[in-house]
Amino acid sequence: MAKAIITPPYLRKGATVGIVCPAGYMPAAKTLTCQQTLQSWGFQVRLGKTVGHQHYYFSGTDAERLQDLQQMIDDPTVDAILCGRGGYGTSRIIDQLNWKKFRQHPKWIIGFSDITVLHSFLFTKLRTASLHAPMANAFNDGGAHDEYVQSLRKALTGKKASYTCTVHACNKQGKASGQLIGGNLSLIAHQIGTPSDVDTKGKILFLEDVGEYLYNVDRMLLQLDRAGKLKSLAGLIIGGFTDNKDTTTPFGNTIDEIIAHRIAAYNYPVCFGFPVSHEKENVALKVGATFALQVGKHKVTLKEL
Repeated sequence: MAKAIITPPYLRKGATVGIVCPAGYMPAAKTLTCQQTLQSWGFQVRLGKTVGHQHYYFSGTDAERLQDLQQMIDDPTVDAILCGRGGYGTSRIIDQLNWKKFRQHPKWIIGFSDITVLHSFLFTKLRTASLHAPMANAFNDGGAHDEYVQSLRKALTGKKASYTCTVHACNKQGKASGQLIGGNLSLIAHQIGTPSDVDTKGKILFLEDVGEYLYNVDRMLLQLDRAGKLKSLAGLIIGGFTDNKDTTTPFGNTIDEIIAHRIAAYNYPVCFGFPVSHEKENVALKVGATFALQVGKHKVTLKEL
């Protein structure tokens, strides 16, 4: 039986959302629409020192990014932490973070891509739910008003998620329920054997990625399979695998074919083409919460229980 998950308090008007960049650099100007939108939702906004700060690729040195995120975690007046962007770098600081005050006052941590490291750690070590959801840049270019950013607003204020998506030729029909875990495939593979490694048995796993070579997607899925991560799932959700690259000599399979081949021996329901990705189509998913997945002949639904 799955261990109970701690759900941080949902946000009410007047709550404070802190914005930090624990990984890659993000210009402060790119967070302006996000700040304004959060304020229009009735929240206060507090910017971390890493927003707009740059140290080569990163939003600061490891020490600076650690200190900034730690301050937001420890501050009792900050009710949720929204990551500005992903990129790379969270795993360089994850083991130095102190979670003592977080355990006393859990709060929502929001993001995707490299932020998968935080989601996995929160689920595995702290048994606390978090939000795999749009980050600050998604609010730009009209995104603040689309259904994907609005799904974040609904999740933060306590509305249970209910999503549908179109049927895909590679789907495996069936029903499943279980705790929802997952995120970026590269980061899920990256964490195998670490304290952030997730136990996938009986869980609904969701995966997405961007900009990977086809052979590398195959290799990472093979790593998950050899580590036993795909064998005993309750269900599998495949999101967007976008901007794929191929080698000069073609790999010989599409992304869908690579994934379908890797899970061919397993009988749990599988949904392809779910709207979770590095593109606009990226709904808020509550990592650690219990969901029901139904993959039917004419319709696919994912509902939070």
